Amino acid sequence: MSAPVYVLGGYQTDFATVWSRQGKDISDMVREATMGALNASDLDPKAIESIHVGNAFAELQRNQAHLGAMVSQVIPELWGVPAMRHEGACASSSLAILSAMAEIESGRYDCVLVLGVEEFKNTTGNVASVNQNAASWQGHEDIDCTFMWPAAFGLVAQEYEKRYGLDRKYLNRIAQINYANAKRNPLAQTRKWQFDDLSFTDDDQANPVIEPGTRRQDCGQITDGACAVILASAKFAQAHSLKQATGHLARISGWGHRTAPLKLLDKLEHSQGQQFVFPHVRETIVDTWRRAGISGVNDLSGIETHDCFTTTEYMAIDHFGMTAPGQSWQAVEEGWIEPDGRCPVNVSGGLIGCGHPVGATGSRMLFDAARQVTGQAGDCQIEGAKRLQTLNIGGSCATVVSFVVECEA
Repeated sequence: MSAPVYVLGGYQTDFATVWSRQGKDISDMVREATMGALNASDLDPKAIESIHVGNAFAELQRNQAHLGAMVSQVIPELWGVPAMRHEGACASSSLAILSAMAEIESGRYDCVLVLGVEEFKNTTGNVASVNQNAASWQGHEDIDCTFMWPAAFGLVAQEYEKRYGLDRKYLNRIAQINYANAKRNPLAQTRKWQFDDLSFTDDDQANPVIEPGTRRQDCGQITDGACAVILASAKFAQAHSLKQATGHLARISGWGHRTAPLKLLDKLEHSQGQQFVFPHVRETIVDTWRRAGISGVNDLSGIETHDCFTTTEYMAIDHFGMTAPGQSWQAVEEGWIEPDGRCPVNVSGGLIGCGHPVGATGSRMLFDAARQVTGQAGDCQIEGAKRLQTLNIGGSCATVVSFVVECEA
């Protein structure tokens, strides 16, 4: 990394809120998250020199584009501040973070606002589901299904079964862990949801099949939400003495970014005979380690990873090197991914438990990682956390972004 980038503070909206039921919309989410991040960082809006907005589907969900200009529309104090919007499906706000970091590293700006935002609950579930298909290669995926994304990641489960063998009890256990983690997260969409003894089994009533390879509890929760973080240069952080309440700052010490083609079947075909199902995901993770100056997963206190489906988290476990390729079940069975395990995964609840407002997920992961390493994660805190890594993917692992976040005194 050419220059250090710090996370001064951030703010996440309540992912259980359905904004349209309150007569509000995406503009209200933008305002709440931005003002919340400024207040959390003890910053005047005049300190913000640039703005990056991550969003995937506002044109389809709200018929609203040009979201860079939305920020100053709802916060007049930011009038004139340069802003832009980024789209990379579920990785949209991670791309916004990368762009903000580049501006800081180049010396162009010293204090940059990154905002991820998405509104889904203003339409029916079926409409929202169809709109999300825009992140696939429309008309070319060659997947016979009703619901594209449950079907696509069901195929990933089937690929694991074909290559290595896969016992579904481990996917059910991943879901159970993430929902349990979400109960400790006061901003999680599912924190009040109730389940019974059959919810995390292959019972066709309690946990029905959505598409082959994917059952209901395997699915991440599409929701409304926004998360803003404020990034700054070392010069800015030091000059303004913007320390967290603990006396520590979170620093982004490494990043990775790789992109593969849209079509899932092409990616699965490309990796035949290779060590990993998604080699470019593994390369993204390793790139991040290299830039952070660490050797691997054993240097991490925890992981916030993309679990749009349990299969995605199962894939992430072996791609992080927690186990040998195809042996992710071992980390689940041994409890390594649980809050008190060797490498806790998604103590926030992840996309399954915390919720998945697509354009906000990358910034939410970064914010949670920063809170962990500065000891501000509340009931979700990993004891002694000093370094976390995120893994955020867009589409069927087409856009992949990862960050390592560390504590710096």
